[in-house]
Amino acid sequence: MNIVVITGSPRKNGNSFAMTAAFVRRAEELGHTIRRFDAAFLKIGGCRACETCYKTGKACSFDDDFNAIASAILEPDVVVYTMSVYWYSIPAQVKGVIDRIFSLVVGGKDIAGKKCALITCCEEDDMSVMDGVRIPIERSAALLKWEMVGEVLVPGVFKVGEIDKTNGCRQAEILAEKL
Repeated sequence: MNIVVITGSPRKNGNSFAMTAAFVRRAEELGHTIRRFDAAFLKIGGCRACETCYKTGKACSFDDDFNAIASAILEPDVVVYTMSVYWYSIPAQVKGVIDRIFSLVVGGKDIAGKKCALITCCEEDDMSVMDGVRIPIERSAALLKWEMVGEVLVPGVFKVGEIDKTNGCRQAEILAEKL
């Protein structure tokens, strides 16, 4: 399978990156092709709701790194979002990507039928804290007619390396095996 992984954390050594690395490593071992975009290190603005999508030949008229991601999203079988929870929600670095997927819909691109997965973690022990990430991803997948094939939700991690005290990385590997 061709898999696009879109990360949202700006902490390269953080917990969500550790789970991402575990997922990517296992997926590649299983023969999947991975194309990864680390949104926090790219230039990606928010959607401006101008509805001029594809009028310039690119997904978004406001040309930034999102257009490379948009092209990549047209191709894969699976899109995997990985991020930690930021202030009870999706990190801004990846929210721009999610919002601008609208351009593919407005542009008439047929992206239905893909699979989608989520890997996320949060500082608090309360699982409902991840609802601010989980629910928008699930609803977006439903709107796009993507099948949610799995979620890795790990509470109680904040400091770098705390993920190692959980089975989060193993859960990410299992997600790769499910594909």
